[in-house]
Amino acid sequence: MAPRAGQPGLQGLLLVAAALSQPAAPCPFQCYCFGGPKLLLRCASGAELRQPPRDVPPDARNLTIVGANLTVLRAAAFAGGDADEDGDQAAGVRLPLLSALRLTHNHIEVVEDGAFDGLPSLAALDLSHNPLRALGGGAFRGLPALRSLQLNHALVRGGPALLAALDAALAPLAELRLLGLAGNALSRLPPAALRLARLEQLDVSLNGLAGLGPDELRALERDGGLPGPRLLLADNPLRCGCAARPLLAWLRNATERVPDARRLRCAAPRALLDRPLLDLDGARLRCAESGADARGEEAEAAGPELEASYVFFGLVLALIGLIFLMVLYLNRRGIQRWMRNLREACRDQMEGYHYRYEQDADPRRAPAPAAPAGSRATSPGSGL
Repeated sequence: MAPRAGQPGLQGLLLVAAALSQPAAPCPFQCYCFGGPKLLLRCASGAELRQPPRDVPPDARNLTIVGANLTVLRAAAFAGGDADEDGDQAAGVRLPLLSALRLTHNHIEVVEDGAFDGLPSLAALDLSHNPLRALGGGAFRGLPALRSLQLNHALVRGGPALLAALDAALAPLAELRLLGLAGNALSRLPPAALRLARLEQLDVSLNGLAGLGPDELRALERDGGLPGPRLLLADNPLRCGCAARPLLAWLRNATERVPDARRLRCAAPRALLDRPLLDLDGARLRCAESGADARGEEAEAAGPELEASYVFFGLVLALIGLIFLMVLYLNRRGIQRWMRNLREACRDQMEGYHYRYEQDADPRRAPAPAAPAGSRATSPGSGL
């Protein structure tokens, strides 16, 4: 029997065909779109792409722009319009579902206030490997869902002014969990990062940190027994002197808070170069005396390893001396015979000198004086 037109099976097929016949949102020019449960876009157009694409599908979940020449991220760059002074977007929310935005290696130098307005669902933002020179204090405003912010190798060229702007830009990110600041030549931890109440991990590896002071260590602790953030510190030029005692004590009490603690090594003083920080004895860390070093480098007193080397050297010398004494004892008769022969040879030599001296001093062996010139000896019978 042929199925009737009103059967549910035929209606379902018609609905599926209608759904498949609907045109999909077009992919932006110079970008690649990947379908699936979450729409993924990747735009890598080199120097041709100078601003974020305006025709991104509104259901996009992940957007990656790599290797472009964006240079400046203006206000509401991803909202399709400019933001006013109060932070309201002229074009409204255009990408309500976008949760991940990756903008690495794009030569971005300036991020203006409100550059990411209109992205209410954004949870992960990556601006790593961009030569940032200016960052607006409100650059990350309007991102209530942001959980991960990566700024690795992006703050080197900005100087102190950029670090001050970073403190202001981080302040409104109350829900931030992960913050990446690796490779930025930081000499201190950003104060605003230490004040983020929900921060779970702070990556400051490969920077210029010589250590962490007591104030920074206290800021890493939280009231009420709440766990503090994990801290990545590897590849920093740590000075292993008296100022490192608080950090060393903190590391030993909270090793789980620093996953790369075993990779922390000393960069100064020279005597401790490349020594693991956790292997040092905090009680033996000393500061350099005034005038001992023009740069005021810190030094550590002789540690157990150095003392052990001195003890070993002393034992070696004692062993050498014992062997020498044993050789003398085993050859004592030969040494005595050698000494006796030497004494007899010296006596014979001295007797020879004494005999010649006596011969030279005898007056009877003195030679007769010579006769005067022109005189002749005469005999008694000569008659003269």
